Amino acid sequence: MRSSLLAFEGGHEVVNQLPVHPVMYGVIALVLLLFLLLVTFAFRSVHTRH
Repeated sequence: MRSSLLAFEGGHEVVNQLPVHPVMYGVIALVLLLFLLLVTFAFRSVHTRH
């Protein structure tokens, strides 16, 4: 039993580093959604002209 536990712990742990800080993903999503909101408001009166 003990040898199997040592063999299990002997492997290395894979750590994947994120390219940016995790908070930045939220900031990027917020900026993108605000941009899409501005695009939507820019075209909100198009249907009244056509």
